[in-house]
Amino acid sequence: MKTTRSYTQTARADGKVATRERIIAAAHDLFLESAYEDVTLATIASASGVSHQTVLNHLDSKLGVVLAVAELLSTETAAARRAEPGDVAGAVHALVGDYEHMGDANFRWAASADRIPELAEVLDGARAGHQRWIAEVFGPDLPDTEGDRSRAVVALHAATDVYTWKLLRRDLKLTRSETEKSIVDLVVGILKGTDR
Repeated sequence: MKTTRSYTQTARADGKVATRERIIAAAHDLFLESAYEDVTLATIASASGVSHQTVLNHLDSKLGVVLAVAELLSTETAAARRAEPGDVAGAVHALVGDYEHMGDANFRWAASADRIPELAEVLDGARAGHQRWIAEVFGPDLPDTEGDRSRAVVALHAATDVYTWKLLRRDLKLTRSETEKSIVDLVVGILKGTDR
């Protein structure tokens, strides 16, 4: 009997994890396609095939869902942006690939952050992660002195930010290849400028 009870508890726990993951995956897809305000707990429940109450039982609130989706996006971003330190073209190619996947959603969340404080906190974490990526990928080419290094990281952040991608790709209607070349030019210019 103990074996059956243990198996039943394990199966139930596995089912809870699978349900939570299904909810987060559905919310992830909805947030990539729609504005934050347009994604409701009801639409998340419907897309994941569970009840509204089940979403609340697993993630407590829309904020809980957002934080779980942000964690998933952070993991995806880290995997998508892998590049060899010092390989500017490879890093920018990975970055633009990531923005092609989630840049529009990132921009929509940033636009909503002024009205929704919890989104501002999520975006602050994303910005900090972006600066860590910059320091890791461009680190070998950054200046040694702290002040110069900090200025270079800020300039590189501006050159590689989602707003820059949006300006080039969406507003100026450049191709992906042209966008990558433009961002590489900006990055190389900043890195060469720090040699002075």
